Amino acid sequence: MLTLNFLQNAKSRFKVLCLGSHSDDIEIGCGGTILQWLSSHQNLEIVWVVFSSAGSEREKEARAGAALFLERAKKKDVMIKDFRNGFFPFDGTNIKTVFEDELKKMSPDVILTHNGKDAHQDHRHIAELTWNTFRDHVILEYEIPKYDGDMGRPNLFVQLDAEASKKKVTYLMKTFQSQRSKRWFQEDTFFSLMRLRGMECNAPSGHAEAFYCRKAVLGTSR
Repeated sequence: MLTLNFLQNAKSRFKVLCLGSHSDDIEIGCGGTILQWLSSHQNLEIVWVVFSSAGSEREKEARAGAALFLERAKKKDVMIKDFRNGFFPFDGTNIKTVFEDELKKMSPDVILTHNGKDAHQDHRHIAELTWNTFRDHVILEYEIPKYDGDMGRPNLFVQLDAEASKKKVTYLMKTFQSQRSKRWFQEDTFFSLMRLRGMECNAPSGHAEAFYCRKAVLGTSR
């Protein structure tokens, strides 16, 4: 399988913007990728934005999750917002203001955000605003398993080593106690999805995370 590596120089500065609607979205969708990148890149800068969690048990979980997944990051900025869960399309003006006033001024090398075809309305709204705001950036849309049955056919994969895969699941189960009552929030759910995506991209460890890349420019170094 053809491999494209934009993290070739482990010492160069590389900025990642992670966007999630709810407190566990980033960790579920791309937590393994973040852990994998941090294990090999010395100067990874990460901005981590959660739009619905402030002032609750979910906020504590969001901050605890970010602390675990970003432990190796030399530079990080965690932003927790308090928009109402399930109502993002109806609060679109205020959420768009966050993108325009706080996020647009950033110049990330890659943006990790929700899949634009996700069945959850909050997820779709964040994906739409991501594309509306960042028009000349690498945007990778992550996937989240849930009851809706909206899993698709991703076209970009990040192969994970055994340590990143295990840490991802361990951190998820340790941090998000409020979600443990949900039947889908189980270790085997997360391992199974990573195993499936690992099979699809022939990952040496057998595990991977998958993304949707709508468009990219293939360049060659001179």
